Amino acid sequence: MKEAGYTFRVEKPESDERFPDFMPAEMVPRFLAEEKAKAFKDRIKDEIVITADTVVILGGQILNKPQNRDEAIRMLTTLAGKTHKVITAVCLLSSDKQDLFDDTTRVTFRKLTQQEMEFYVDTCQPYDKAGSYGAQDWLGMVGIERINGSYFTVMGMPMHKVYTHLRDF
Repeated sequence: MKEAGYTFRVEKPESDERFPDFMPAEMVPRFLAEEKAKAFKDRIKDEIVITADTVVILGGQILNKPQNRDEAIRMLTTLAGKTHKVITAVCLLSSDKQDLFDDTTRVTFRKLTQQEMEFYVDTCQPYDKAGSYGAQDWLGMVGIERINGSYFTVMGMPMHKVYTHLRDF
């Protein structure tokens, strides 16, 4: 946001990131971004709240943030050599209106060795990252073969869409 010329402050919303089990995976990031925005609804004055949520989806299943080392390595093993979807949804909220949108990017990992995955998890500790990886981290740099869509969507903020939606908001 800063590099795009915006002045802002960061606040963590009171939100638990749970979603209904029956919800299609592709709808989850919109649901969670909107839930995060609702946490600020009563505090908004002359400002715009921007919330976002990112999910990694492979075979219709969401790969959430890993709870521990073993789960992180299992997720990376599942992603290795395959293409998955990353969907980031964004909610813009002011005192009188809301805009909710998302963007999808397909990411292809090369086959990864066990040693590479263990090194990454032990070094970068990606426990706060959907799918157990950050595109900006070591594994993203050496393991991602191809990105079809926006790199910034994978990073968690599709700036090309945020910019145009903010401009029109």
